[in-house]
Amino acid sequence: MKEKEIERLKTLKEIEDKLYIKGLNYICGIDEAGRGPLAGPVVVASVIMQKDSMIEGVNDSKKISEKKREKIYEQIIDEAICYGIGIIDQKEIDSINILNATKKGLTKSLQELTIKPDLILVDALTNIDTLGIPYKSIIKGDAKSYSIAAASILAKVTRDRIMRQWDEVYPEYGFAAHKGYGTAKHIQAIKENGICMLHRKSFLKNCH
Repeated sequence: MKEKEIERLKTLKEIEDKLYIKGLNYICGIDEAGRGPLAGPVVVASVIMQKDSMIEGVNDSKKISEKKREKIYEQIIDEAICYGIGIIDQKEIDSINILNATKKGLTKSLQELTIKPDLILVDALTNIDTLGIPYKSIIKGDAKSYSIAAASILAKVTRDRIMRQWDEVYPEYGFAAHKGYGTAKHIQAIKENGICMLHRKSFLKNCH
């Protein structure tokens, strides 16, 4: 690993390292993918990484190419102490709104962890049910915390894989390319084909 990358990762781990010095052992990062799209689920990932974890390329998932994210995802899964994924589908998003769906996904992802964290670091969310575990909300956390960045990659890759699978069912919408986000091509496909069961009706008031 290049020295510049080592330094970047050390900076990304500063929040966690300060907490380890205070005696905390298990720090859980949480992030989501899919709050903005017009179709598909919102996915929330929780992950507890090892204290000495230094996976090359870990960063805010939006800053990493799809191919690279897939590779880093596998390394995170291999190295993580434990992780959990919470998936809330489009029907529930329409029923309880995207913010509440994201919060519900967060609680679901925590329920999957096999070890109880000492502290949760979460990207921007507040007023959440963390099953009684203390949490710290960090604005733009996926760019400031190694654990949250790792969670952002788990959430993004999981969701992208789901959308690629749905693309085989509904090829006319191009889900493999845009993952359900409101691109010009996606909106055009909705105008031509109407909506499918994967679409979030509450997001589509002006699209068809």
